[in-house]
Amino acid sequence: MKIRMLGNALPKLAAMVVVLLPLLGQAQDNYYSREDFDRIKKFDAHVHLNVIEPALVEQAVADNFELLTINVDYPDFPSVARQYEAALALQARYPRTVHFAASFTMEGWEDSAHLGSVLAHLHDALARGAVAVKVWKNIGMSVRDSNDRLLMIDDSRLDSVFSFLETVDIPFIGHQGEPHNCWLPLEEMTVNNDREYFRAHPQYHMFLHPEMPSYEDQISARNRRLQKNPGLRFVGAHLASLEWSVDELAAFLDAFPGASVDTAARLGQVQVQSQADRDRVRDFFIRYQDRLLYATDLTHQEGDDAATLARAAHEKWLLDWSYLTSDETLTAPEVNGVFLGLKLPRAVIDKIYFSNAAAIYLTPAQAAYKE
Repeated sequence: MKIRMLGNALPKLAAMVVVLLPLLGQAQDNYYSREDFDRIKKFDAHVHLNVIEPALVEQAVADNFELLTINVDYPDFPSVARQYEAALALQARYPRTVHFAASFTMEGWEDSAHLGSVLAHLHDALARGAVAVKVWKNIGMSVRDSNDRLLMIDDSRLDSVFSFLETVDIPFIGHQGEPHNCWLPLEEMTVNNDREYFRAHPQYHMFLHPEMPSYEDQISARNRRLQKNPGLRFVGAHLASLEWSVDELAAFLDAFPGASVDTAARLGQVQVQSQADRDRVRDFFIRYQDRLLYATDLTHQEGDDAATLARAAHEKWLLDWSYLTSDETLTAPEVNGVFLGLKLPRAVIDKIYFSNAAAIYLTPAQAAYKE
């Protein structure tokens, strides 16, 4: 009797398998795997190629990345002029891979001729292919006027620069303030890379400088600038210095619907939040999938070993891919302990890894300016 009943059920079971197998395949097709890494077009929207050396670019080509190299007015980097030369040379050699963002020096910023020289440089850079303009944290943290007052990003003396960017519809990449860890003692910082950076750069470790503007002062000044120039296409570098809380970052993106953010050097802080509440972080990435740009902050400086740097870049890109595409248990140098990957859907990955950056940086406005 049992054998006969099983025999009668087999056709039904077979029919169920025929129906379910395609559904299981479709579910699997909603996600990428490690095997997809090489073939999927990707964009690292924040690197610094400060020397005319192809190692990092060649690795990007091998790993199917386009790169945005960002000039920045940073004293530990070559001059803005030398960074500009490197960007132009690499863009000319790798036009399908290398894009660049211009910057400008704040040296002599109170001189009457400074604004004219800044605008002339930006005109030249945009005409030669720059797709954005970067403003660094020295505005707000180190540049002072003749009365020894810090220059904040919302100061009216900077209005002409931002009005220009707004008028020509060129993205403004802003690094204002620092990670929230900057205002904490080293032992209370949440990630190892912040601890290492601020140990090596005590001049930027605001916990040691209570006389300086607070974290809230920096964020508020940035927000006031965006309110002054509502037409700016703004990209908040380093998760807009709101990396410590996806809830705070969500509130910022809601308040400024024209803004986007890149993940450069801040995925570690997100991974720490994943340890506490993975679903909350995953929901944030899905909800704001149109506003997030994958980026690393990889930097090639004079004297770096090219082979070592290329290998480190490949490993970093692979680790981040695993975090965003899989639900594996992972570790990272920045984070103490393990965390689970977010396993974001393919459609979300496609936006974060490429189409969002392309929509911001590879637009008709940039192409028209270049022409």
